[in-house]
Amino acid sequence: MTPVLNPTTRIYVDADACPVKDEIYRVAARHGLPVSVVAGNFIRVPPDPMIERIAAGSGMDAADDWIAERAGKGDIVITSDIPLASRCVKAGAEVIAPNGKPFSEQSIGMTLAVRNLMTDLRSSGEVTGGPKGFAPRDRSAFLSALDQTIRRIQRQRADHIAQNQN
Repeated sequence: MTPVLNPTTRIYVDADACPVKDEIYRVAARHGLPVSVVAGNFIRVPPDPMIERIAAGSGMDAADDWIAERAGKGDIVITSDIPLASRCVKAGAEVIAPNGKPFSEQSIGMTLAVRNLMTDLRSSGEVTGGPKGFAPRDRSAFLSALDQTIRRIQRQRADHIAQNQN
């Protein structure tokens, strides 16, 4: 079954460790899109009626569950959490990591498998290192990916409206 396109694109931010929140706010404001900033507990957001702050609770994966239950086709999720990305991709949402890497149906399976392998290696005592540091080029790649994703969704929505009018 193909997910139904949401009438309004919303950007969901897995905010606890997101290094590009300010960039998201600027791009969302430019496009007039609402943003849900979701964290386990209180997180500071700009005083803007288009930015919603959600304290999902301190339970394990509370913020992830909150986002996954709401994100769907036509929405954008910003996260570096691979299991959350997988859940949102399956729901039809566009998912982008803070470094600009898009997650898709084609890539999420392998990405999840590598993540699980690395988790298993670390739990067995293997030293695998962590993710590389966040660099200025990552911020630039993210901004480009977010803007392209918004424009693609807007084109899909316009095409969908045009088809329904015929």
